[in-house]
Amino acid sequence: MMNKALFLDRDGIINVDFGYVHKKEHIVFVENIFPLVRAANQKGYLVIIITNQAGIGRGYYTEEDFFALMHWMQEQFQKHGAVVHDVFYCPFHPVHGIGRYRRESFLRKPHPGMIMQAAEKYEIDLAASVLVGDSLTDIQAGMAGGVGKLFLLAQDGGETPQAQTISGLLEVINHLS
Repeated sequence: MMNKALFLDRDGIINVDFGYVHKKEHIVFVENIFPLVRAANQKGYLVIIITNQAGIGRGYYTEEDFFALMHWMQEQFQKHGAVVHDVFYCPFHPVHGIGRYRRESFLRKPHPGMIMQAAEKYEIDLAASVLVGDSLTDIQAGMAGGVGKLFLLAQDGGETPQAQTISGLLEVINHLS
């Protein structure tokens, strides 16, 4: 039997995006992220973070810094009775990356590489899955990956024909089957 997943962008969906967030002192969780993840867990979804991390590629912080922060974030979810099953990230940037990080990558959204990696690792039925992002590149990655339901969290009421625009994370819960 195939699994279904809730794919979440990180900056802007899980935590407030202050730009290249890489320290736990700078993490402010987005309102209702814990209830959303708990609901997804209860409905049998794997919860998977997919995040571009150009800050690594730009040299602002290391992969070790990123791993330490994500481990801490996953602990915060557990304290709230919620489970994030895995994190997929892309440290590369085609223009601003430094050294080995300066390159095009199929992992970098709007490409669906991270979604495809997760689907292969966890035998995910992408058509039965849900993606929540806060940028057009998140939605484009979901479309390219064949994710069944796409949600754009838009504070400014921005519209995209490919995704349902939402103003808060609780709106997604009713769409989890």
